[in-house]
Parts: sequence; structure tokens; C-alpha cells
Amino acid sequence: MGGPDKELLRGTLELVVLSIIARQTSYGYSIINAIKQETEGRIELKEGSLYPVLYRLEDAGAIESVWHYPEERGVPRKYYRILPEGKKRLGRLRKEWCDYVRLVTLLIEGGSEGRSEGGSEDG
Repeated sequence: MGGPDKELLRGTLELVVLSIIARQTSYGYSIINAIKQETEGRIELKEGSLYPVLYRLEDAGAIESVWHYPEERGVPRKYYRILPEGKKRLGRLRKEWCDYVRLVTLLIEGGSEGRSEGGSEDG
């Protein structure tokens, strides 16, 4: 079984990325890995899709980046953390997503009439 359509994913990336960063300050690879793990490998995001979203969110004041330099050996990493504006944006995106899912569900189940009739596909 494959992952979701790329257009659907593109339309929800801000929501997904903000949700992950809201749970824990993260760097790029850890965000990609969290998406892969939490979707049981069905969504594999590429860096080329992630970083434009991170830059856009940073420009909008929703997140900020902070460089972390390991004390010993290791590669410096740019971590992203959510800001108050990002929390507001995340709340709005979650509400929009839930509303959208509810409306699409109504449509594919035949609207309120389909639900009151038991929602069967054969009428």
C-alpha cells in the first residue's frame, strides 16, 4: 500500500511540520524521520520538500531556527522550535483540516441524507 497523493501531502505539509515541531524542537532530518516513522513508512518526505516549508514558516514568524554545536565531535545542526505565532497558526490549520475532512466525508458518504440512511453505497 502506497502513501498519499503528492498534491494532498503538499497541501498539508505546514500542518504536519508544525505539529512535529510543536511536540519537540527538531532539526530537518529528525522531522523527515518522524514523518516516516509515524506513518509506518508510507510517507517519505524529501529534503527538497521540507526545507522550503521550514523557510516559509520561519519567514512568517511561526518558527525560529537555532544552531546547536556539539561539545565534542559531531556536525552542527539547525534546530527549529515553534513560536507563539506558530502555535496560533497550528491551531488554525488543525481546525481547517478537521473541517475539510468532515466536509469531504459528508460528500463521499452522500451528504447528510446518506448518513441518515445508514450510508450504504448501493442506495
